Amino acid sequence: MTGPLRLDADALNACVACGLCLPHCPTYRVTGREIASPRGRIAAMRSVEAGEAPIDDAFRAAMEECVSCRGCEAACPSGVQFGRLMEGARAALPPPRSRVRRAAEWLGYAVVLPRHWLLVACTWVAWAAQRLHLVPARFGLPRLSARSLRRPLDVPVGGAPDAWLFTGCVMDAWLRDTHRAAARVMRATGATIARPPPAAACCGALHLHAGREDEARALARRVIASLPGTAPVVVDSAGCGAAMKEYGMLLDSPAAQAFSARVVDFSEWLAQRPALAVRPTGGRIVVQDPCHLRHVQKAHGAVRVVLAPAYTLVETADEGLCCGAGGAYSVTQPALSNAILDRKVAALRAAAGDQDPVVASANPGCMVQLRAAGIDARHPADLIAEALDG
Repeated sequence: MTGPLRLDADALNACVACGLCLPHCPTYRVTGREIASPRGRIAAMRSVEAGEAPIDDAFRAAMEECVSCRGCEAACPSGVQFGRLMEGARAALPPPRSRVRRAAEWLGYAVVLPRHWLLVACTWVAWAAQRLHLVPARFGLPRLSARSLRRPLDVPVGGAPDAWLFTGCVMDAWLRDTHRAAARVMRATGATIARPPPAAACCGALHLHAGREDEARALARRVIASLPGTAPVVVDSAGCGAAMKEYGMLLDSPAAQAFSARVVDFSEWLAQRPALAVRPTGGRIVVQDPCHLRHVQKAHGAVRVVLAPAYTLVETADEGLCCGAGGAYSVTQPALSNAILDRKVAALRAAAGDQDPVVASANPGCMVQLRAAGIDARHPADLIAEALDG
């Protein structure tokens, strides 16, 4: 940890450049460039750490063009912790030269996301702009609902519940109806539920993706303090859940490790509860595994367990390859994101055959990304709530 990136030497040297990660890397798949692969990016990190190469524009591009799907970790026989390496490398990058970009990042990460009331206010502005056709399609903003924003989430704040429902920041502002579905399903199991106060809504996952580790740590501490006790913390956003399950590594404290052990994905928690009374819908669902549910949480099997009683499930042939959402990746790297998305859409349509696919996706970023491409993407909580008897 003596080079300019201050990366863990053992983690960096664990890569033996075998190349087994290459087929699982979405940016390598769409570009064919070595520097766009995990192996190539690790080689670049080593060169910078050894003082053989500078932190220049080419190095920045190589780090920022990674979608951080962590599919390479699942394929790596050496157990390389590529996600931690990437987060560390991004944290060491100097501020971007563009003043506009610096201002936009500061506004988004330091001002809006940690203040839920401000994020909701900005969402209202975005809703009005959508109605006036002032939001370009390339921004990837989902169709916002005034009805959903006006209705408060009927889940009490605080208390001593059987389970917490973590509502998050962007998801609560843009996809609050999915939280309503999750709450309905959780109550149908007989559980009493509560949520954290809005002041502790942001988990810091987007900050980690952007290399803003100090801000992510501060947000993690705030989240942990807002969810006391030992009850499970149920998260219906795969990206948030993955970040929260790694708070123990991020903060390196016994309290953070104990908290991480309480975090479960919505489907993971539901699969452990008594079976719900659901009706066979006759619906056919193509399952899309969000990267952070499949590769980080390794909880993607639970989605199939909870949906199977009500739906016929169909698998894709791409082994869970990324959709290109990657937090803010679709905004910061639109060309690569769209190229990755095109492959995912083709796989989903091929799985659906001669029907328009209805896709189950447990991550809000993936849902927004797929919907922008014309795919009917729904959260497992929404699908299960529709199938509940009564």
